[in-house]
Amino acid sequence: MKVRRRLSCVGLVALLALSGCGNDTGPEHTGPEEEVSNDAPEVLATDERRAEPAEEVPEAEPLAVDFDVAATLRNDRRLMVEGETNLPEGARLLIVVERELSGVRWQSRTEVQGSRFEAGPFGPGSGLPDGGYTITVNLPEASVQPQAIQERIGGQGEHLTGPLVRSSRHGLGQVASYSRRYLIGNEPRRTTDEVVVLGVD
Repeated sequence: MKVRRRLSCVGLVALLALSGCGNDTGPEHTGPEEEVSNDAPEVLATDERRAEPAEEVPEAEPLAVDFDVAATLRNDRRLMVEGETNLPEGARLLIVVERELSGVRWQSRTEVQGSRFEAGPFGPGSGLPDGGYTITVNLPEASVQPQAIQERIGGQGEHLTGPLVRSSRHGLGQVASYSRRYLIGNEPRRTTDEVVVLGVD
């Protein structure tokens, strides 16, 4: 009986040792499986990203440029220019006033705010002499415009349309320009062109 008990005790010890060895190999065996399972979601996520269609950027609609310009002669005989336009908020404009007789020019930069713009006063401190003047409102190249304006009119101004749109002289895409003649004083008209006569307010 004593021998059998000893043998059974030895057998239990051996079984416990074997079961302990089996438990030791368990985690080592499951380790690589856990690593594989961790990698699998990343591969699936990558596949999902590849499967998603690229977002399409909507093409901007054509913008038919329009200006409505007015000029006023101040008491000091200098010009103020203001107007309305359908160009987007923040578009940069260049306003130029040129005396026809001498070719002397005055210019000022401004921006569209609330569909309106204004610039001035134009002319020397002594005031503008009588005669003919041309006021031009320019929308310069897209490359000098803010990013939001470039997105609307196109990187080369390709979305601009209408009779006021032309190609830039520097080959930098399309620009827009509006011109009108004004007459200051009582000098008689020498042409049949449409001209606006300005008097001191």
